[in-house]
Amino acid sequence: MALIVHKYGGTSMGSTERIRSVAQRVAKWARAGHRMVVVPSAMSGETNRLLGLARELLPHAATPESMRELDAVAATGEQVSVGLLALALHAQGVPAVSYAGWQVPIETDSAYTKARITRIDGERVRRDLDAGRVVIITGFQGIDPADNVTTLGRGGSDTSAVAVAAALKADECLIYTDVDGVYTTDPRIVPEARRLATISFEEMLEMASLGSKVLQIRSVEFAGKYRVPTRVLSSFTPWDIPLDEEARSGTLITFEEDEKMEQAVVAGIAFNRDEAKISVIGVPDRPGIAFQILGPVAEANIDVDVIIQNLSHDGRTDFSFTVPRNDFPRALDVLKNRVQPAIGAAEVRGDTKIAKVSIVGIGMRSHVGVAAKMFRTLSEEGINIQMITTSEIKTSVVIDEKYMELAVRALHRAFELEGPGTA
Repeated sequence: MALIVHKYGGTSMGSTERIRSVAQRVAKWARAGHRMVVVPSAMSGETNRLLGLARELLPHAATPESMRELDAVAATGEQVSVGLLALALHAQGVPAVSYAGWQVPIETDSAYTKARITRIDGERVRRDLDAGRVVIITGFQGIDPADNVTTLGRGGSDTSAVAVAAALKADECLIYTDVDGVYTTDPRIVPEARRLATISFEEMLEMASLGSKVLQIRSVEFAGKYRVPTRVLSSFTPWDIPLDEEARSGTLITFEEDEKMEQAVVAGIAFNRDEAKISVIGVPDRPGIAFQILGPVAEANIDVDVIIQNLSHDGRTDFSFTVPRNDFPRALDVLKNRVQPAIGAAEVRGDTKIAKVSIVGIGMRSHVGVAAKMFRTLSEEGINIQMITTSEIKTSVVIDEKYMELAVRALHRAFELEGPGTA
């Protein structure tokens, strides 16, 4: 039978009752003859609790040494989850064994709190699978070349699951969440949003990178690079529904563009309020200035998203970009204390009250006027655009945060994404 990887999020693991339900679901798949690997997250709220304790003791953990200890603390949440799930499977009469990331091992670099997977040794896991055991592996964590525990960043359990599936050449990776698939946008903002039966890898990658919380972007990158069939579905359906029905539910990330997909100009609306804008004012307009500004930011391990440089005036220009809101204080510190004095910029300004709204769809490649329609829709709602960035299959705008939900609803309606049923 097939080798299947299940991933369960923190809400799915949120109590002993829910863990028991996960165990019953996994046992159903195992009894049907499938070779099972399970990657659970920490119990809901546990990682926040652990990091909260750490920050009570050291509010500003910024040195490599303190970041290492943060990872050591944060990784314990998943270790509790795998042990509890193994015990729950034992109670079901199913042989199971749990492993921390370092025991597999899942090898990573040494970028604490944001480590990237470099290699997974699946030999130990394969031996257990051959012996008929369900293997449960901690998500979110690994081990660096110096044998230090590392974590992969928020949502890292998704990445762990898809990476494990790729390393083991699994037949499919099922990501169980608290939603029943990928929607045209967040149903909490647009109740008429539709669940998509399929979405292309490219669209899912853009949606994840632009703020959709269904899948972590690095998990989608792994799925695309190693062509891992990945399905998003709900862990809150009854565990005892027929296996065939469960295996066809949710949203499948596909790697082939069929006719139906090509007809959809826009597949969905993504948004992200967890960003901040930084503007460096009065920058000397000379070759290499972008690197002089963004190089130190990159050295601080801070991701930069939307970038705009204004036209030069009297040999000076303004340079603006967005960063994750959590990284905003560090980025501002780097720019004010290192970059501004070095380049002679007049001022550094910050704005945390912004949001990014994006339209995504592979049909945008073959349709003209899509961006213009987006801009017209926002204009009719009186929403000012601060920044714009585009690619073949997406257009993103940065706007005032207070207009974000209005923008999402207006664009969802303008591109006729509303309607009953599954797309």
